[in-house]
Amino acid sequence: MSGSSKIEEAFPRGLLRPELFIGVLSSVSAQAVRFNLNDAGSPSGAHFLGGRYGKGEVGEFVLIEGQINLLLGRVVEIHLPESERRSVDASHSKVIDLDAVGTIQLLGSVAMDSLRVTAGVESYPRLGDRVYAAPHNFVANLPSLMEPEGNPESKVLLKLGSIDVALESAVSIRPEKLFGRHCAILGTTGGGKSWTTARIIEECLRFKTKIILLDATGEYRGFSGQHVTHFHLGSPVNTAVDSLPRALPPTCFVESDFIALFEPAGKVQGPKMRAAMRSLRLAKLVPAVATNGIIKKIDQPKTAVIAAEQQAGVAAKLDDPQQEFDVDKLIAQIEQECVYPEGFGAVRGTKDTTKWGGDSGEVSYCLSLMSRISAVLTSPSFECVFNSGEPALTAAIADFIAHDKRLLRICLSGVAYEFKAREIVANVIGRHLLNLARGGSFQTSPVVVIVDEAHNFLGRQIGGEDAVARLDAFELIAKEGRKFGLNICLTTQRPRDITEGVLSQMGTLVVHRLTNDRDREVVERACGEIDRSASSFLPNLKPGEAAIIGADFPIPLTIQIFPPEAQPKSDGPNYQKHWQL
Repeated sequence: MSGSSKIEEAFPRGLLRPELFIGVLSSVSAQAVRFNLNDAGSPSGAHFLGGRYGKGEVGEFVLIEGQINLLLGRVVEIHLPESERRSVDASHSKVIDLDAVGTIQLLGSVAMDSLRVTAGVESYPRLGDRVYAAPHNFVANLPSLMEPEGNPESKVLLKLGSIDVALESAVSIRPEKLFGRHCAILGTTGGGKSWTTARIIEECLRFKTKIILLDATGEYRGFSGQHVTHFHLGSPVNTAVDSLPRALPPTCFVESDFIALFEPAGKVQGPKMRAAMRSLRLAKLVPAVATNGIIKKIDQPKTAVIAAEQQAGVAAKLDDPQQEFDVDKLIAQIEQECVYPEGFGAVRGTKDTTKWGGDSGEVSYCLSLMSRISAVLTSPSFECVFNSGEPALTAAIADFIAHDKRLLRICLSGVAYEFKAREIVANVIGRHLLNLARGGSFQTSPVVVIVDEAHNFLGRQIGGEDAVARLDAFELIAKEGRKFGLNICLTTQRPRDITEGVLSQMGTLVVHRLTNDRDREVVERACGEIDRSASSFLPNLKPGEAAIIGADFPIPLTIQIFPPEAQPKSDGPNYQKHWQL
């Protein structure tokens, strides 16, 4: 089908309809143009082909009929000259000769032949050029009209929302544009962020997708079907009907996780803990040199241990922070590390370098560390890690990747905040997914990991002054996961708590109402495609209304998100029901 016939099929009635005429240009500048409104005095908009048009309302998309091409813009201001200000009062129904002026922000250019939309102004309009309201079906097709020429027709489209109540204004977006360069869903409480997330997931489930959802609060437990799997860590208050308990093996933790978790302090505890972990790795690799899983050192010979360390393939693994060890033996092994490096020889005053000495007395300096290790290992917060007999979550993830499942929801609401448990557990899951991606597990089956309440997990540092660790797994996914088939979608109500470096990696932002100035400033800095004129609309978006911005959306598009069928269970308490006498 030729380009012209496609246009005729998509817009059979044309774009510049006389019924949608608004006015003519009266002023032109580099950033914006002004126009005289034809229907400024009308007390209401107009309905045309099933849709409502403001014909000059703030926020409305308009088309300017230039001499060379069409220009796409958005009305950002309507005002009267000072001399005409008193022409409007509460009693007027229509002031025919009202002299109103509107300001249009220029967004992009529209090719006359193909209607291809590009950001920027190819040719500025002239005074007297006519201005029309942009048809809703044209605005709804902006995502496809901004596609590079020659792209094949898309068969996988996510139908997210609409420009207007008219059916022809539904907006569909390719998953490559939504997730291809990562995605962030932002918005204050009550703005519709959770609905948007649920709607996106529902649309993805219509296709052969792979989505892993880290559900921080359990509000997405309403998803069901043969392609959906629910797992939970800990003991959530509310679970999905078919949710199964799982455990996160300690083998997923690396050295920095344990150091940040146990927080060794001072100049003694840190070195002793690292030495103990190294010894426990050796005990795991060469069990013959261990006694009950630990390396005995107090007044013990070194020969067998040194020989074990020098075995082929062992030496490199001893200092590998990802090499597993038995964390339950850590306290006992720290006691064994508190020894003199050399024992006493047979002759008084001599040293025996072939064995360790006796207790050096440093155990007393490590008692607080041992107490914290014991508290963490026995804490209910980490029951899903250290004291659970449930099957491993890592095996469940591997099974999800290998079989025909589309959504894997991992509920974290049962993991407490004590000892930073929730942040650490989420970071460990993220790092496991990144390691799978680096190993090539997602090359033929791309995975999108959705992180709910992402401000709790990104940009965090845990540990004390002597043991600081950054929870950077999801930041690394944002920076390098895309090339391995692993993309991330963040949802948060506090964009200011997400590092600017991470937000700048998000190719697409779905922004709901943002009332905080700092949040809007972060979005502006992170996304070069939005300026203050566009961000000024963000505080006034209706619930469920969102602006889609990003590298693949150089022209911000505001849509009303369709309600999801599986609505998030995020309602607060019913005071009328529970407080009634």
